[in-house]
Amino acid sequence: MAAAPLYCVCRQSYDVSRFMIECDLCNDWFHGSCVQVEEHHAVDIDVYHCPNCEPQHGPSLMKKRNNWHRHDYTEQDDGTKPVQAGTSVFVKELQNRTFASGDEILQWMPGEQVTQRYLESHGWQYPIAVSNMEGLGLRLPQPSFSVKDVEQVVGGDKVIDVIDVARQADSKMKLKEFIKYYYKPHRPKVLNVISLEFSDTKMADQVVVPDVAQNMSWVEKYWPDDSFFPKPFVQKYCLMGVKNSYTDFHIDFGGTSVWYHVLWGEKIFYMIKPTQANLALYEAWSSSPNQSEVFFGDKVDKCYKCVVQQGTTLLIPTGWIHAVLTSQDCMAFGGNFLHNLNIGMQLRCYEMERRLKTPDLFKFPYFEAICWYVAKNLLETLKELREDNCPPQTYLVEGVKALISPLKTWLKREVTEPTSEVPDHIRPNRLIKELTKEIRYLEVRSGLEVKSQGSGGGQCPATRSTLERVCPARQARRAARRLREQQEQGPKVPSNLEILELHTREVLRRLEVGPLEEDPTFCPPVHGKFNMVSTASAAAAENPDTHLRLTLHNGRIIRDARRPGSSTASSPVKCVSSLCPCRERPTSPSTEEAIQGMLSMAGLLCPSNRCSSSEAWDNQGPLSLGALSHDASPEADNYQYCDPSMSPPLHPSKRHASNSPPVSNQATKGKRPKKGMATAKQRLGKILKMNRHNGVFSSMLPTPLISITPAIMTLSRGEQSSERQHSLG
Repeated sequence: MAAAPLYCVCRQSYDVSRFMIECDLCNDWFHGSCVQVEEHHAVDIDVYHCPNCEPQHGPSLMKKRNNWHRHDYTEQDDGTKPVQAGTSVFVKELQNRTFASGDEILQWMPGEQVTQRYLESHGWQYPIAVSNMEGLGLRLPQPSFSVKDVEQVVGGDKVIDVIDVARQADSKMKLKEFIKYYYKPHRPKVLNVISLEFSDTKMADQVVVPDVAQNMSWVEKYWPDDSFFPKPFVQKYCLMGVKNSYTDFHIDFGGTSVWYHVLWGEKIFYMIKPTQANLALYEAWSSSPNQSEVFFGDKVDKCYKCVVQQGTTLLIPTGWIHAVLTSQDCMAFGGNFLHNLNIGMQLRCYEMERRLKTPDLFKFPYFEAICWYVAKNLLETLKELREDNCPPQTYLVEGVKALISPLKTWLKREVTEPTSEVPDHIRPNRLIKELTKEIRYLEVRSGLEVKSQGSGGGQCPATRSTLERVCPARQARRAARRLREQQEQGPKVPSNLEILELHTREVLRRLEVGPLEEDPTFCPPVHGKFNMVSTASAAAAENPDTHLRLTLHNGRIIRDARRPGSSTASSPVKCVSSLCPCRERPTSPSTEEAIQGMLSMAGLLCPSNRCSSSEAWDNQGPLSLGALSHDASPEADNYQYCDPSMSPPLHPSKRHASNSPPVSNQATKGKRPKKGMATAKQRLGKILKMNRHNGVFSSMLPTPLISITPAIMTLSRGEQSSERQHSLG
């Protein structure tokens, strides 16, 4: 292969992450850091001379300024072109404009009152201003904290995004270079830093976000630690702006809400309500080719001017359109967060970003993935409230309704787009179906009337945090639901069917290795684990006043009150086969079919030795559940296993999947199966379909299989099916 071409005075190959500039004479390329040319300075160079050409041809030629109101200052000022946003002329005109007072929309509140519970009760539709951060839970450096201190704790070599305000263009530079610029007595440009996220630096320890932002944040509440996608960090930003820095009208990515605190200096916010009409105007303005020449505040009914002074904290709700002017050198801290209060507006803002083809760099990281996680948790919350007979808050119901349609759209788009943000451990179709079911249940039950926001005491709380505070029983139900989910998705306590599967695998191993021998490392633990008698059943058996119609103990009928005149003396249970130890009739249809399927898979089912149905069932009628003897006879160790060659082909044992799906078709609907990951349970289901119309199953059950059922079976009067009582350890 040909060697990669080398560039610059350092003679290195091309690196896409490093800024380079081309010499207009020799046409060689040079790293900006090697020739001392910053990226934001390169736009001012008209003809560049590299260090090799400069001695002969002189220094580079700079562009000549012809105007102060256009992004391209080389354009001729003929008085026909309008002023563009961010230029010095624009800033002067902005400062002379009149706006509606911000006091019309700002809610001034003490810090201790701004809580999640307050916002859930009263809603959050208008910006909140806090003059004293005490009670907010916000912790920041002292006001004496300077940009020099930022360099020391973050690191001067960190590459940051810097906005050239006059051109409204973004470029990259090292933090130490910005610090040098900041302390220059004469700044040739107005540079603004608004996207320095420092969660991965030492400065993160010096900043604690407000409690309301921490407690409501989707990322903090719902993002799982084992997610395939990297966790978004958007809660800790340091903003360093010089005087006359300006950011044009925008909506924060993903419709996130924002908290700002001005450590020192001053910022002016120009804010517009996110009404339907204003949002439509905003989208049209954002997609127009002359966007920078039109002041968006002139296109709406009202634009509010809010001055945020030193020490003030501002919280902006979802969807508010705002521009920011730095009236004096300023350092501020802020962060973004998604939450449950305005899910519909957040989704609308995200879809607007997609229509405007916003670059991924300026969108909320993995927005769709966090929505799937949220949908799963909101489903759990709705189920909890339904179990407690409590109507959920309006914002919660409306949020779930707003989520369902985008989730369906994203799921369809997953087929056509290469990158998908559907988490692997979420069954999307099932999740959407259950969410729709919960919403339909609420609509039918309450006639579309759900609990309104701000309702007071005496009614059921509707949020998970208040549920946990009010009733410990709700916590127990929630823990039980989570346990069931873990049993579906991860390591779990083995069930009886899984014990059968394990035993079948052991039998397969023995058949492959050699003669059948009892393995003390496998059978005794299994036998001992289930060889326990339920104390409740034992007490019921000894109590003559109980209403039990049939009681079995250790394979013997202790009591039979099903027919008059029947003997209640102890008698052995009829053996169903001469080849197996004394045992009752088959357990239950589901368990019986499971046993038969497992033995078929193991190649242990002999058609010629099946017991007839007359032998399997006595004249008293079939039972739903039988009691299998724990006192196995000595012959139990000498089973006549069938020749595997006469049985159906053995299914190869598949390795255990880390997240084995349940057998239920309903549970696995919509999940994309992976080849080779089918479990023995799934194979068992296929076998049962083929044998659904077979007669009564009879098989030779080894001792470990017999001992998995308890020794006592009780059948209550009027019951059509029995309960198995067992201990899983």
